Amino acid sequence: MNSKHYLARSTAIAARALGDETMIMSATDSTLFTLNEVATVIWGSVDGATPLEDIVANEICTQYDVAFKAALEDAQVLVEALVGHGLLIVSDKPIGQAASMVTETA
Repeated sequence: MNSKHYLARSTAIAARALGDETMIMSATDSTLFTLNEVATVIWGSVDGATPLEDIVANEICTQYDVAFKAALEDAQVLVEALVGHGLLIVSDKPIGQAASMVTETA
């Protein structure tokens, strides 16, 4: 990921926040994922319209004592893993809201 990338949540998941963490289940294979506090901030900021770089600069770097470059590198690794498991959709252009709808469980 070298240019601006926009992220949206897959429609084939169920997610629930539990304190500072988020649990996500893939509807395609019932795999369960746990996101830590920082990954939860990224997950919560994914809207299809905000580039990953802006999420890192405006959310991660302002809430945590971390340099932008290091935070972006870590965020890219996370995003690549979530995309690889089908939990996130990535595009070089903003993604419509229909693609980013997610089933949130209460």
